[in-house]
This record gives sequence, C-alpha cells and structure tokens, in this order.
Amino acid sequence: MHWQRKFFFLMIVATAPMPVYGQAATPGSPADSNTASIPNFSGMWAHVSCCGFEPPLSGPGPVVNKSRLHTGPQAGAGDPYQFVGDYTNPILKPQAAQAVKAFGESESSGTPAPTPSNHCWPGGVPFVFWNIGMQMIQQPHQITILYSQDHEVRHVRMNASHPTRVTPSWYGDSVGYYEGDTLVIDTVGIKVGPLTMVDWYGTPHTEALHVMERYRMLDYDTAVEAEKRGERETFRLEVSDAGFSRDPDYKG
Repeated sequence: MHWQRKFFFLMIVATAPMPVYGQAATPGSPADSNTASIPNFSGMWAHVSCCGFEPPLSGPGPVVNKSRLHTGPQAGAGDPYQFVGDYTNPILKPQAAQAVKAFGESESSGTPAPTPSNHCWPGGVPFVFWNIGMQMIQQPHQITILYSQDHEVRHVRMNASHPTRVTPSWYGDSVGYYEGDTLVIDTVGIKVGPLTMVDWYGTPHTEALHVMERYRMLDYDTAVEAEKRGERETFRLEVSDAGFSRDPDYKG
C-alpha cells in the first residue's frame, strides 16, 4: 500500500480573534497560488503521539501536561492517561487558566474529566488535531479531511471567502488556498458547546476563535527532528496498524 510510505508533514496552527460576526474575513488571494508548485497531499498521514501539540522552537507554546511519566522508556514525557494542564502558561487569560486548573484537579483526583473524545462528541477545531491518523482528499475545488477517531470529517472550500454571516458549527467554516508549496486553511465560526475545548487539558475558547493551518512537505531530516522534539513532550504510541506505522526505508 503506497499510502503507508507517507509518514510525517508539518502543521503549524495559529489562533487569533476573528472579526465580529456579520463582517467578512477574507483569505489570501488565490492569485498568489502557483499551480506548478502545489504538492500532492492526498493520502493517509500519521502523527503517532498523544495527546498534546509539539512545542515551538522558541517562545511560549501551547498548554503542556504537568503529569509526567517517571519510569519506562519514555520517562519524562506527558502521561497519556492523566491530563493535568499547566494553568500558569502565559498564553492563558485568567478565565481560561481557571478552567484548565479545574480540569487538572479532576484528573488528579482520579476522576477523568470529560472531553469530546471520551464522550464520542464532535471534537471541533483545533481539538480534532490530536488524532493519530487522517486522510486528506485533495481536489481543485475542495479538500476533505477524514480523521481516524469517531468518523470526524471536515470540508474545506478552495479559493473561496467566508460568508458575510457564518452560522457556527462544530468544525466551523473552512476556506483554503495555496501559498506556493503551502496549503493554508482558514477557519472561523467554530461552535461552542458543553465539551468545547482547544486541547486535552480543558482549555476553553469562544466563538471568536479563528484558526489558521499551514501544511507543507518536510524533508526527512527536518521531519525526524520535529518528531523527536514532539516526543520529549508527548507520548509516542506503538502503532501496529500498517496504515499508521512508519516505513523505516522511506527517506522522502
């Protein structure tokens, strides 16, 4: 199966306030796209670690797990069975810090805190990014993303703009375009519900959330370095399914 040879690519996620509802948020100009440089993202992709985001090379990063593994080959990584977020992270506003603290106290007490995943609830964006596997179906007019957990699906309209008034939904309104060899996905209108959270640490968001994703191919050495940096923070899963396991001979 050729798709199992595709192992790792970089996703950079940024969040920022979106315009007030009723205003239009306009993506980058499709005229900037160079068709000849568009890479082929179609296929299965694996991200076999759980369950946080990789730390950036520098500066404040996403919330990390205060609960760490003390033994075993991955000692020092975040505990994949207990999610106690660092509520002192400077990216958090006071209300969000309190929510992360309360979530962690529940986890520490032995009572798993509710998440979209453990309730089979729509994860929404960006919570859904934790999935260890996804399939991207890339077409000129749209991109469809299928996630390995709970049959979650996202639809991205290519070279389009957000409507003037967006009706909030679990995965929001997503439009995409290419900047050279990079696929950019711009999402607004993400619904808020009883299990709304950004990550596995209960970090909340409002309907003002605006998520930008940037996907591009990485060379082998850069991918390995990014993977190792991530595994210092997140737990590496031992995956036996051929669809999500690395082909050790592939160096693309």
